[in-house]
Amino acid sequence: MLIVTDAFVKDQYASCVTENLKNVGFDVDLIEVPVGEESKSLEQLSRILDCLIGHKLDRSSTLIALGGGVVGDLGGFAASVYMRGISYVQIPTTLQAQVDASVGGKTAINHPKSKNLIGAFHQPKLVLIDVDTLKTLPRRDIQAGLIEVIKMGVIRDETLFGMVEDELESILDLHTPTLIEMIARACANKADIVSKDEKETGLRMVLNYGHTFGHALEALTHYKRYRHGEAVSIGMNCAAQLAVHLNMFFLTDFERQRTLLNRAKLPTTFPHDLSPEAMYDAMSLDKKSLGGKLRLILPVRIGEVVIRDDVTEKEIIHAITQCY
Repeated sequence: MLIVTDAFVKDQYASCVTENLKNVGFDVDLIEVPVGEESKSLEQLSRILDCLIGHKLDRSSTLIALGGGVVGDLGGFAASVYMRGISYVQIPTTLQAQVDASVGGKTAINHPKSKNLIGAFHQPKLVLIDVDTLKTLPRRDIQAGLIEVIKMGVIRDETLFGMVEDELESILDLHTPTLIEMIARACANKADIVSKDEKETGLRMVLNYGHTFGHALEALTHYKRYRHGEAVSIGMNCAAQLAVHLNMFFLTDFERQRTLLNRAKLPTTFPHDLSPEAMYDAMSLDKKSLGGKLRLILPVRIGEVVIRDDVTEKEIIHAITQCY
């Protein structure tokens, strides 16, 4: 068994997890990767594969991804390609990973030109969530992780959206019963979507609301300026702005979403050093594109989105321009 973790999580939880596994008879090794999005790279993937080979793990072995979304994506991808796929377990320690990245079987590393461009679908055998791990995180990470819950509320669960509106301070203060209820509801929503469209041929694409804009922003800023959730927050605001411009999203719902993002101290505007044209060009590498057409997830109301592939370059650039 191999545990993949990062330097921060290793100091917090690795010894506890390792000792517990050894106490029940498992042979456990551990590899540490650097903290941050830069670890989702071919270099770190190669290190993990070297470790798996060096410790002679076989097809009956298990990889444990202990950490946030970066560790989960990287470790899961390593598990998916080693010996054509071995079992892996997700133990997510960030809010973003607990409500989104650990559920659904998407694994990936980044390419300099686009986020998550190299990856595979590989379902974990188990996802183990302990909300107490959130207590070691800075508030900024909690806020950034919350975007995936707000997103889920917009795309299919207005009740969940309303819960975040009503309980925002309790959530940010890490009130355990509120967190458990929120995380369980968000995970149930995602699991239901994934069970109906595991390989993202249709329905599952709605989970990328805000991500086409957000991933482009992350790539253009070299994955260093924004947390993933912060980039998606800007992307959600832009997607909603575009939907308003297309007369498919009420201005009142647009304001409701933006108000909640602002209350959660999440960004909603693009940086001035990136041009709308550069954003559009980066978006063209989005994995949902088909036949050269961008497929965008756009809201109809809080609780419902649609997939559009008929939005013009001019309309998209106009929406981006409105979000500076």
